[in-house]
Amino acid sequence: MRKFARLDRLPPYVFANVNDIKMEARHAGKDIIDLGMGNPDLATPDHIVDKLIEASKKPHNHRYSASMGIRKLRVAISDWYKRRFDVDIDPEDEAIVTIGAKEGISHLMLVTIQPGDVVFTQNPTYPIHPYSAIIAGGDVRGIPLGPDQDFFENLITATRTSWPKPKVLIISYPHNPTTEIVSIEFFEKIVDYAKEHNILVIHDLAYADLVFDGYKAPSFLQVKGAKDVGVEFYSLSKSYSMPGWRVGFCVGNRETVAALRRIKSYLDYGIFQPVQIASIIALNGPQECVREICDTYKSRRDALITGLNRIGWDIKSPKGTMFVWGKIPGKYSKMGSVEFSKFLIREAQVAVSPGLGFGEFGDDYVRFALIENNMRINQAVRGIKKIL
Repeated sequence: MRKFARLDRLPPYVFANVNDIKMEARHAGKDIIDLGMGNPDLATPDHIVDKLIEASKKPHNHRYSASMGIRKLRVAISDWYKRRFDVDIDPEDEAIVTIGAKEGISHLMLVTIQPGDVVFTQNPTYPIHPYSAIIAGGDVRGIPLGPDQDFFENLITATRTSWPKPKVLIISYPHNPTTEIVSIEFFEKIVDYAKEHNILVIHDLAYADLVFDGYKAPSFLQVKGAKDVGVEFYSLSKSYSMPGWRVGFCVGNRETVAALRRIKSYLDYGIFQPVQIASIIALNGPQECVREICDTYKSRRDALITGLNRIGWDIKSPKGTMFVWGKIPGKYSKMGSVEFSKFLIREAQVAVSPGLGFGEFGDDYVRFALIENNMRINQAVRGIKKIL
């Protein structure tokens, strides 16, 4: 049997077993309401799609592109950061286009760490954060995060007790899956921490625009000195409902951006140029669509939270992301998140993501993705009511 050493280091894919149960139920004719994978269901705004169609009809756009992204898109990224966060980004040396944030983070890990280097990630967290480090040969240590945890204090404790010392810290706010949010003061502490311990910070800002109830998500790069210690990733997937387009970017520390640019030059020729051109329109064009997308998720959040609280599942309303993070109800708490997720599919006909899939500290929770309309969400609540 052929061995694949890097794959052998990856943990079992927790979501696969739950997905199999979901598909079996659907094949049996059951109407399963899928609130599992965070796959946006909203259409990409028309003006972005129209630009893609227009650009696709021009033969010169069919050639190889640039792995770092076309210059006009990097300028659009820089302009967007200036308007959005009042942060100056040099489009030549401090910005690079990536094939979604997931690809960018993964390739950055390949050039940032050596086998055995320690990488700190949040736990629970979006799986590619630890997996990218594992694939690159790193030693991942999860820092507990959650409503009953002080993440920064946990980070300090982990740093004191870690040997070798951590080389990279990967964080994300608003956070998937826990929906935790922070203020700019938190990032100020992170910058000071990174300078003191000579650590590279990678901040994933995927949910910058999906925020509610007056909360505004800060950028890590708004902090003085942040460019000295880190980079920030952003994706058009959620804000502009462009998940399948695979467009993201990395901005910040120029040495880190240069390293990512160099490794990508060996691995890809960049995103299809018409997609990049349409992305320029997304960033520079009217932003009402972003607010409408955000309002839709807020409406779905309110429907789910109100419904679950009404039937006895008390969950705090999140101020960010497109998710709801719910602690497993008391009488089912001993089941763990995987068995409880299977139970929800069988008995309530509702699919969710088990918290264990995001790290061992998530096993008391399940994650709801707000990817069904309000009517379907209300139907999901009625199904869950049967088991509560």
